Formats: sequence, structure tokens, C-alpha cells
Amino acid sequence: MATDIHSTAIIDPSAEIGVDVRIGPYVVVGKDARVGDGTFLESHVVIKDYTELGANNHIHPQAVIGGEPQHTAYKGEKTYTRIGDNNILRECVTIHRGTVQGEGQTVLGSGCMLMAYSHVAHDCNISDNVILANSVQLAGHVEVGRNVIISGMSAVQQFIRIGDYAFLGGHSGYKLDVPPFMLAHGVRGMLFGPNLIGLRRNGFDSTACKGLKKAYKIIFRSGLKKDESLKRVEEEIQGIPEVERLVQFVRESKNGVTPDHKQRSGNSD
Repeated sequence: MATDIHSTAIIDPSAEIGVDVRIGPYVVVGKDARVGDGTFLESHVVIKDYTELGANNHIHPQAVIGGEPQHTAYKGEKTYTRIGDNNILRECVTIHRGTVQGEGQTVLGSGCMLMAYSHVAHDCNISDNVILANSVQLAGHVEVGRNVIISGMSAVQQFIRIGDYAFLGGHSGYKLDVPPFMLAHGVRGMLFGPNLIGLRRNGFDSTACKGLKKAYKIIFRSGLKKDESLKRVEEEIQGIPEVERLVQFVRESKNGVTPDHKQRSGNSD
């Protein structure tokens, strides 16, 4: 179908609008913004300057995408928000663009759902197929891997990394990195082992799940120092790519890693 723009919408002359786009009442699209083919902007959506939307996104009322970062050093520099394809952004979602002190852009991949009132701060990088439930709050510079689910009313501190296929429980706070394939929850978020239900739903076989369970016990419950535990995993569990990714993530963590729920501090020494 042809692009349909409501008469009350305000579209900056420099904005690029694709084909088969629907733009509802009182939508605002800012300077040098791009709206990809097949995208639907419902009423009262605001697409701020320098925001790029891919194809087939559906953005619900009152969402504000590409707003200026909440950063005291921001002085109006030209930075970006880049959104992939086939995303659903629900009511009152806010995503802020990057800063020159950071990556210069905030990125959301494809196939994601951001539920009502969730917030993505400046310089975040969110991969594909991520779900942020209602009122999830991501501080600046957070990295979220593929197929991650963060449950409602959870908050993630700045610069934290969330690994692929992790599941973060609701009403939780996270100040240390959450490794891939793991389940975390609690008011002060802690680990409760591999995200086995989520892994099986995503097609991981029993070999991967068993390997991750064994690696988890060695890394987080053996009492060994980090380097010793990782070396032991590499010696005892070989040929399982998921275990290798877990080891690499823990080894590369600069923030420290979220601890097992029976520990008091992260495995960061």
C-alpha cells in the first residue's frame, strides 16, 4: 500500500520516509531522521533528530525515540540512534541517542520487543531478539546480547554487559556483568545457574546444557580463584562452544561478574 501520513503529523523536510509507512495523528519526525519501509508510527510518537529506523517497526503511542542523552557533558553534538527491523516498541518507551564521549550512537537490533515505559539510555548496544519487559531501565553504555530477556521493573547499571540468552528476573538491580546462558534474579541480582528452560526453548541440546551446568559449578561454586576455575573448565570440558563463550565472557569482564546467590561478592579476583 502507499505511504499514509496523517494530516496532523509534523515531518521535518530533511527526514526520509520509506514506502508503505503509516504515520498516525500528531506524530513528529525530526531532522535527518529515517523511517524504514513498512513501519507504523502510532499517534503521538516522537522520532527525534538523527534517528534511523529500519523496516517493519511498530512504535506505539507516546514513545520518544532518539531523544537527547541525559548526560551533563552533552552539548548538542550530532549523535545517532539506530534501530533495526521488525521491532515492537510499546507505549512510552524512551531511547536516547549516543554521546561523543561514548560510541556516538545508541543501537537496537532487530526482532526486539520493548514493553511499556522501558528506557534505553545513551550509548547502549542491544542485540537482536531482546525483550525488555515493563519499566526496565538501562543506564548508559549497557551492552545486551542476543535473545536476552530482562523482566519488569529491573535496572541495569552503566557499562554493564549482559551475555547472550541470559534471563534476568523482575524487580532486580544489576551492577556486575551477567554471563551468557545464565539465570539471574533477586533485589540485588545474583546468579541461580544456567537458564535451562530458555536454552531448551531456543534449541540448545543436552550436551550444551550439561556442559554449562558443570562449568557453572566449577566457576561459581568450587571456591577457586577466577583464573584457576576457568583453567579447570578448559581442561575438563572441551568441545562445547557454549562453555567456551562462557569462559571467554568471564575472563574478559572488566566490571566483575554477578555472583552465585550463595556468595557475597562477584568472582572478579
